[in-house]
Amino acid sequence: MKVDAAATGTAGSLRFKVDGLDCQNEVRALRTAVGPVVGGDDKLSFHTQAGVMEVLSGNPSELDAIQRAVATTGMRAHLLPEEAARQAAPTLLFRVEGLDCKNEVAALKREIGPLVGGDAWLMFDATKGLMTVAPQRKATVDDIIGHVARTGMRASLVVEGAAEAMLFRVQGLDCKNEVAALTRELTPLVGESKLAFDTAEGTMTVAPQSRAAADLIAQAVARTGMRAELWAPQAASPAPAQPAVVHEGSACGCGAEVQEVFSPPIPTHLPGQVVFRIHGMDCADEIAALKREVGPLVGEDKLAFDLLNGRMSIDVTPDSVLEARIEKAVARAGLRAEPWIEGGISEAAQIEERRKRVQSWLTTASGVLTALGFAVHAWLGGGVIAAFEAGEHAMGTTPLPSMVLYAVAVLCAARYVGPKAWLAAKRLRPDMNLLMVVAVAGAIGIGAWFEAATVSFFFALALALEAWSLGRARRAVAALMELAPPTARVKLEDGSERDVPAAEVRVGARIIIRPGDKVPLDGRVAAGESEVNQAPITGESVPVFKAQGDDVFAGTINGEGAIEVVTTKAANDTTLAQIIRMVGSAQSRRAPSEQWVEKFARVYTPVVMVLAVAIFLAPPLLFGGAWDVWFYRALVLLVIACPCALVISTPVTIVAALAGAAKQGVLVKGGTHLETPAHLKAIALDKTGTLTEGRPQVVEIVPLRGRSETELLGLAAALEARSGHPIARAILAKAAELKIAAEPAEAVQAITGRGVSGRVAGREMWLGSRRYLEERGVNSAEVLQRADALSSAGRTIVAVGDGRDVWGLVAVADAVRPEAKDIVTALHRAGIGHVVMLTGDNRATAEAIAKQTGIDEVQAELLPGDKVAAVEDLVRRYGSVAMVGDGVNDAPAMGRANLGIAMGAMGSDAAIETADVALMSDDLSKLPWLVRHSRATLAVIRQNVAFSIAVKLLFTALTVIGLASLWGAIAADVGASLLVVLNGLRLLNRGQTSSQKGGPSSGLGVSLHRHRASTITETVPA
Repeated sequence: MKVDAAATGTAGSLRFKVDGLDCQNEVRALRTAVGPVVGGDDKLSFHTQAGVMEVLSGNPSELDAIQRAVATTGMRAHLLPEEAARQAAPTLLFRVEGLDCKNEVAALKREIGPLVGGDAWLMFDATKGLMTVAPQRKATVDDIIGHVARTGMRASLVVEGAAEAMLFRVQGLDCKNEVAALTRELTPLVGESKLAFDTAEGTMTVAPQSRAAADLIAQAVARTGMRAELWAPQAASPAPAQPAVVHEGSACGCGAEVQEVFSPPIPTHLPGQVVFRIHGMDCADEIAALKREVGPLVGEDKLAFDLLNGRMSIDVTPDSVLEARIEKAVARAGLRAEPWIEGGISEAAQIEERRKRVQSWLTTASGVLTALGFAVHAWLGGGVIAAFEAGEHAMGTTPLPSMVLYAVAVLCAARYVGPKAWLAAKRLRPDMNLLMVVAVAGAIGIGAWFEAATVSFFFALALALEAWSLGRARRAVAALMELAPPTARVKLEDGSERDVPAAEVRVGARIIIRPGDKVPLDGRVAAGESEVNQAPITGESVPVFKAQGDDVFAGTINGEGAIEVVTTKAANDTTLAQIIRMVGSAQSRRAPSEQWVEKFARVYTPVVMVLAVAIFLAPPLLFGGAWDVWFYRALVLLVIACPCALVISTPVTIVAALAGAAKQGVLVKGGTHLETPAHLKAIALDKTGTLTEGRPQVVEIVPLRGRSETELLGLAAALEARSGHPIARAILAKAAELKIAAEPAEAVQAITGRGVSGRVAGREMWLGSRRYLEERGVNSAEVLQRADALSSAGRTIVAVGDGRDVWGLVAVADAVRPEAKDIVTALHRAGIGHVVMLTGDNRATAEAIAKQTGIDEVQAELLPGDKVAAVEDLVRRYGSVAMVGDGVNDAPAMGRANLGIAMGAMGSDAAIETADVALMSDDLSKLPWLVRHSRATLAVIRQNVAFSIAVKLLFTALTVIGLASLWGAIAADVGASLLVVLNGLRLLNRGQTSSQKGGPSSGLGVSLHRHRASTITETVPA
């Protein structure tokens, strides 16, 4: 690559405001008319609520043809104003000196993100030291280079003649394996040096070159099984030409300002997935039906179901023809499918809500009519006992008024059960709906009207209970959504302020957070300071001080100061929104116990059905038993065959446990990862940033030759005043803590890799490393011995002096977290037998930390690849192992462990995406809490399964000996369902007030963000 001047790029898509686009009929018409113009209707995406059509990988030269094609449908298309401007905006690729890990990435995001429109416009390949800025018109090349310099790094634009850089979204690109595959395929086409990848964002940048056009690159990517599209923003869409919401006062010339700030979001489509909202999917029976109908189309292994949100995800490339076939297959299962829209409320969703209300009313009516029928029967038929006997064994007749009331009660209860039973019968695939209909029909056939009505009502009640329990879990997740306020107070360019929906606020807008207000969007403090309560996201009980430049997060609560914040993410892309999506989708990643219950239910139901047939036929045929008696007992067994309590208990428990963990700031990525902590035998902890603070601190000041600590630190601060190096920041922070004011040195010159020199108060002074002492010819035995003693203790030495005279030494190190020892003890108490530290530092330093913290085993001087081998060895030795790290740098080692846990994930999209479990704060005390929470979840699941099976076995035995009745069996089943659901829902609030040592509320989790004095005694090298 050649590094020189400015370059131009290419835009990724075209977005149009289409007049008249508001439902699926117009979508179909537009697909038919525009699809052939743009190369297929798979290139089209629609947002009917906003009236927006997006042409993926759109070419500006097709603009007129697209608008003419839209006109043939009777609609009109207008290129959105910002799209028109963005078509000429280039993709910019920078080589950044000093960019080699996630710390630099975070610093660049803080500095450059607000400048270019948000973090979503930035991509990083830290292994190659490259930063990509997506097409935008907010900042020039010089602006970006200038802001990079503020971070202590240096950027230069990558160009090659008149060629342009290209930025692609690559569906399926999320780890190093895909990077290797893409590199192999594209290297012959453009050259390996021309490629940059950001797996966290799923993007690939092709540096300026003239060998291959975008379509050839996309074809090469397709050969790897992935799909590449030229980049287009996903977080938010441009505002419609005429906003639907007219804000008060907007008629007085500030409409343009309002449009600059507000923008409704377009739904984000998951890469490599088709996602549907399934209306009517409330239990395992519906999932089984969907697998039977949709599985043959796409492969059952590609299906994932989220009962909590009524969502079905399919791991296939979006295809309009396939989607239409899937919708028809769902309809054959008796359900209704529509494309998933994040946060959208469609007409079908409203119809589904009405259906649920009607179902609740019919269930209530069925219960009331059954009770009335029984009362009338008792009044007309000779009392309560006579009514029971007539009902249970068809002894005697049922009065006609009671029969009418019972019949209507059956019809009310069977309104939504009957159609599903008919579908099951047609396909010869019996489910619990068919079992209930057969049992009810059989009861009516032998004249047991009371039993028929009772079974119908209780089964309808069981379905309502199932829907209620899922709704309860949904509300627990919805409570997370309510953490962020629905509106934001936006400050316009003229200084006026206005309350608007948070979903309409653009990235880069300025919002005002008043004292006591909740923060509506993620952003960075631009003015003011305050303490912010981050407990809703992290579970931390102590407010965190925020000043200019600090990040704030949606859902947190402002303290007593007013702050002005520049937004860095749209409403549907905030850290809180990601948590909500993760909790919602985690239920689709089923736990082992959930899979076991499903397999058990598959076997249990047909076995009991066969047993029911045997009970009906064997005694009369073999032993001369009465047909009516054994037919009745067979009907009871059919009712018992319904595995309601068994099937419903586990998913409700898992969802409750996931939501309860999210309340504690522990984001678990699925039921399977929720159970793993309960089985852990060993935990491997990365040292830097996990057991230690993760940033250098001044831990010792050694003045020499009669100098004072204040003089020494003041001189060091003067020389480092304009440096962005981590050690310089540590020295400046210590000077600020001790209130030492130092004027920046003049004529400062950096001595690469060794130190700096400059003029302080007219004297030539220097600052440097242990190696620099030797280079300057310092041969004082006292100085060198003191320096070597500090170095051998694992500390980084900074010497300060003038000429050959050394004023003193400053020792810098990474401090051990004060709570680390207590947490290791808590892990041992929680049943973790072996705690291991993995580090690249020297063994002496690592052993010292292990002794301080109680670590059982140390593996030191490890390269990144060695950490992977170390984790594999631990898995071989202990079986079940967790790896705790930063979620990005430690991702390969975490992937080899049975459970990967990322620390301090709040604000780190990559950590949230890559880890199995993400701890939103840097609070290590969440680790023992997670182990206990996992064990409590497994205990509840076992209790529920054991109780459900015990009830079934009890009634099976009672049925065989003639002591069970239909109404008693169904009542017991509903009671069991209610008990297991309530038992599972206890996990929603588990541990909220726990005072166990090492728990979330124990006070052991000391936040990294708190202002506290540096620890001098427990340290490790920087």
